[in-house]
Amino acid sequence: MDDNTIEEGKTMAAICYITFIGLLIAFLSNKDKNNAFTRFHIGQSLRVWILGLILYLFAIFMVIYTGMGFFGYLGWVGWILAIMGIINAIKGKTDPLPLIGAIGS
Repeated sequence: MDDNTIEEGKTMAAICYITFIGLLIAFLSNKDKNNAFTRFHIGQSLRVWILGLILYLFAIFMVIYTGMGFFGYLGWVGWILAIMGIINAIKGKTDPLPLIGAIGS
């Protein structure tokens, strides 16, 4: 990937990690441009939000049925991965994120 592609895609790559609506905005705006850097981060972001939702629902289930409140911290994993993705996007990196980076690629 060349530097021009990375520079053009940095903004949308960072936006796709900011909530699920940001992901939709980045996806729709990249549809015409087809920037490879943004496409990579859209894929990572989709995996982050799916994992975050699954862990959040699991955490709620575990807190309700076991009463162990520390499971509630699992709900933060998606946000932590999203912040890591934003940092990678701003720095122009295409490093896969931990836990989900290689899934489905």
